[in-house]
Amino acid sequence: MNIYDIAELAGVSIATVSRVLNDSPNVAEKTKLRVRGIMEEQGYVPSGFSRGLGLNAMKTIGLICPDAADDYMAKVVACLEGSLRDYGYDCILRCSGYSYEDCQIAVSALLRCRVDALVLIGSVYAADDPDDPRVNYIREAAAQAPVFMVNGYVRGENIYCAVCDDYHASRSAAAEMIASGRRKILFLTDMDTVSTNLKRKGCEAALAQAGLKLQGDVNVGLSNQINQTRDYLLKLTDLDVDGIFAANDALAAGAMKYAKRKGLSVPGDLCIIGYNNSELSVCCDPELSTIDSRERRLCQIVADFLKLHLSGRQGGGKVYAKGYLIRRGTTDF
Repeated sequence: MNIYDIAELAGVSIATVSRVLNDSPNVAEKTKLRVRGIMEEQGYVPSGFSRGLGLNAMKTIGLICPDAADDYMAKVVACLEGSLRDYGYDCILRCSGYSYEDCQIAVSALLRCRVDALVLIGSVYAADDPDDPRVNYIREAAAQAPVFMVNGYVRGENIYCAVCDDYHASRSAAAEMIASGRRKILFLTDMDTVSTNLKRKGCEAALAQAGLKLQGDVNVGLSNQINQTRDYLLKLTDLDVDGIFAANDALAAGAMKYAKRKGLSVPGDLCIIGYNNSELSVCCDPELSTIDSRERRLCQIVADFLKLHLSGRQGGGKVYAKGYLIRRGTTDF
């Protein structure tokens, strides 16, 4: 039994049934009583979709991330879902993958579900230039529903962003690594995103200030694959570094396995910094020094933006959260 069956039995439109579910004053009391009587007889339990059909308000938010198996993405999804549920909103999750075409498809698919707003998680949905035409599909989506971004920035009307300051967090951590005496620093990543580029530029700026350059910029091309990262580094026979700055904690864990296989002490021979302060950072031995990317703070900013916007109040724009280094056993400063 669904809303279409109830509408047919009552001899009214599905929009009328939805208005009855929401106790709209635009439906006659006689009609309300008839429709409610049929629902009771049929044991009908309305869904959020049914309630929203007549009001253009679903109380449902569309969440999009590239990969829910990614530790960072999973934490953000869980945090957002909890905050939005507290505010009375349900969520629909769609994993888009990383390709431009698949990201477009995911956005279009959730808009067809008549969600009240979209939340895009990660900088894969952004571009180095916030006015880049390649992210026009996000600006077009924002013309249909407000768009909120976690750690991504696209300039446009009806788009609201909360971003970790990856550049300055990385620059500060790299500067401390250099001040501790490290001179041959490798930047380790697994994909090319806006966030990754900002982390790299932060490291490069710290090195340039000390008259140094990156020892290497290695893209292993294997997302969240710890042992594969170890094996990739072991194949680099000419690798000569005393510091590794990893774009995420999984890469840093792979670097620690590499160090163990090579007989290098951490942090004595090799200093390692990860990123995101994930559970992986405390599963390592020694525990991993890592940058806290403030995902909980970003999620709360987005949830508050969304609540303000959908309640008709002003709110939004772009807000930065400051990332910071958490010192554990893989650094000696």
